Amino acid sequence: MATSAKVVEILSSEEIRRTLNRLASQIVERTRDLSQLVLLGIYTRGALLAELLARQIETLEGVAVSVGALDITFYRDDLDQIGLRTPAKSEIPFDLTGKTVVLVDDVIFKGRTIRAALNAVNEYGRPEVIRLAVLVDRGHRELPIHPDFIGKQLPTAKEEIVKVFLQDSDGRDAVELIGD
Repeated sequence: MATSAKVVEILSSEEIRRTLNRLASQIVERTRDLSQLVLLGIYTRGALLAELLARQIETLEGVAVSVGALDITFYRDDLDQIGLRTPAKSEIPFDLTGKTVVLVDDVIFKGRTIRAALNAVNEYGRPEVIRLAVLVDRGHRELPIHPDFIGKQLPTAKEEIVKVFLQDSDGRDAVELIGD
C-alpha cells in the first residue's frame, strides 16, 4: 500500500511578499552604495526572486538595481548525483568588478549550488563583496557557506523536500515542505 507524501505550507503568498520586503530592506541597509549593487539570481527560481527583490528595492529607494541571472550547471561538483540538466544561459550583461554582488537563491541546503555560483561569478569580474540572500535556509550544510540574508529558517529532515512556487513560473506563490 503506497502512502502519499504529507505537504505542509510553510509560507503563503502574503508571507512570501512580506519576506521579500524584509529581505529587500536588509539588503539596502547593508549596501553602502546602491548604485554599485547587483542582484544575481541562480536559475531558476533564484533568478525570479532577484527580479522581485530588485523591484522592491526600487519601490523602497527609487534606485534601479542591476539584475542578472546565473546558470551554475557546469560549475557543479555533483552532476553525477543530480542527473542530467539542460543548462540555461547566464545573463550578466555587465562587469562585476568592484560591485556589491548579492547572489539570490530560493533554498539553501547542502551549499553546493552556492559554491558553484561563487566559481561562476569569477567569470564575470572580481566583485568588491559577494553576499548571499535565500528565501529558505533548511540547514544540513556540507560546506562552510552561510547566507547573509535569510527569509525563513526551516529545520528539516534530510529526506524532506522544500518546494518553492512563484507566480511567474508556477502560477502561484507558496513554499511547501513535503515529507512522509
